[in-house]
Amino acid sequence: MTPEDRLPGPELPEPGPSQPQDLDVLPYGSYYEPPEPPGGYGYDATYSGYGGARFLEQHWPTASQAPVGYPAEGVREYPAEAAAEYPTEGTAEYPAAADSDDPPTMELAQPVTPEEVHYPYPQPEPGEAPGPLYVVGDVHGYLDELLAALHQKGLIDDQGHWSAGRSRLWFLGDFTDRGPDGIGVIDLVMQLAAEAAAAGGYCRALMGNHELLFLGAARYGDEPVQSTAGTASFLAAWRLNGGQQSDLERLQSHHVSWLSRLPAIALEDGHLLLHSDTTAYLEYGASLDDVNEAVHRLLADEGADEWWDAFRRFTKRFAFRGPAGAQAVHELLGAYGGHRVVHGHSPIPYLTGSTHAEDGVPPHVPGPYIYADELAVAMDGGVTMEGRLLVARLPLD
Repeated sequence: MTPEDRLPGPELPEPGPSQPQDLDVLPYGSYYEPPEPPGGYGYDATYSGYGGARFLEQHWPTASQAPVGYPAEGVREYPAEAAAEYPTEGTAEYPAAADSDDPPTMELAQPVTPEEVHYPYPQPEPGEAPGPLYVVGDVHGYLDELLAALHQKGLIDDQGHWSAGRSRLWFLGDFTDRGPDGIGVIDLVMQLAAEAAAAGGYCRALMGNHELLFLGAARYGDEPVQSTAGTASFLAAWRLNGGQQSDLERLQSHHVSWLSRLPAIALEDGHLLLHSDTTAYLEYGASLDDVNEAVHRLLADEGADEWWDAFRRFTKRFAFRGPAGAQAVHELLGAYGGHRVVHGHSPIPYLTGSTHAEDGVPPHVPGPYIYADELAVAMDGGVTMEGRLLVARLPLD
């Protein structure tokens, strides 16, 4: 368990000294470094070892190198109302694992209407191969960081419009909470979906556990739900997990409709795309369609307790690390196909045991993290803890 997702309830232990870091993932994990562009990066790549893992440095723009028109990365803080629930940055005082089955669980205008855009891209010819495939890790409301990361990869122009032609882009979920502008992130993804389709490509997204939490807070509010950590509600859990009141106030029916129809799981070019690093998907069906239909039926017809149970299941994490991690990945691949899992949800600094150092230096996240006998790729760069918002082209070698 990490402090990233917590549930309210009387059985939740008080913060205290953490258990020793579980480093069993490190001997076979690696950071991915993309192929060097023509002419090189203009700097020397470095290599360092940590617990047997390979940390290959990747070129990341500093604040002074941020694309024109995008603000430099600023200070990130937890919302004031939840500050007491979070450990102080730079310390190891995280809550111990709870005994319960439940995982431990911030004047607004109308949504921005995308400007009219004329697309110069040709439509694909019949039988033409699809464009390159990209994935985006957890965004959590950090709209400016998302714009900068997409711009750096050439997926959007300096006005924030799709510029990648027939490329394919998948978001792995968790658009809201903790960061300042979750609705702005959702509006951008919806805009890019329309623009990419017009260009012959596509932009699609998965449902994360924070989408379930956000929708539950909007629909059920303070209605009590049955939690093994004690009586709880979606609204209380959402606030505890960094829910932004401004997002809830700006949420409209078209956002709810779009979020409710997101798939929970997808397969692209042999990559099994998930939000959460858990095998809980197997509890919802034996095929991709079965899982997605089950989640959609639940959101359409079931009550608060059923929603809560789905949120609880998809908030589980760390199934792919440790000695049994590769086997857990094989279970998912055997059921749903593909040769590698790509997921968000669990921040890379927690997977690698490289959270904030005692001197307060933010965690170093060079890029996507490959582990579980190279069967799993982690894409949550820990943007909420001063890591990175990751965008990567697949496949990774």
